Amino acid sequence: MGTKVKAALLTFGFGALVGAVLAQESMGRHRGDLFSGRPLRRLSALGFLSGNPSVETVRLLHDYLAWEQHPMLRRRADGIVRKMEAKLG
Repeated sequence: MGTKVKAALLTFGFGALVGAVLAQESMGRHRGDLFSGRPLRRLSALGFLSGNPSVETVRLLHDYLAWEQHPMLRRRADGIVRKMEAKLG
């Protein structure tokens, strides 16, 4: 392989790694915002939690469903709970 190809592959790999780290950090920053007053922060927290199935997450989302009043966010959370319950058994 030529040096230009190696440099391009290295740059692409580094960019992908940095992008993944930044995306994870962004989602992690909002995972505690499930009960925030801002709907977009709650949506971000739901996105984070959807990737972390556990019994504890299901219990948290049941509490969230009892608290949440926004219909779209309730539907999103309900869908996440159903998928997690099916996956966890």
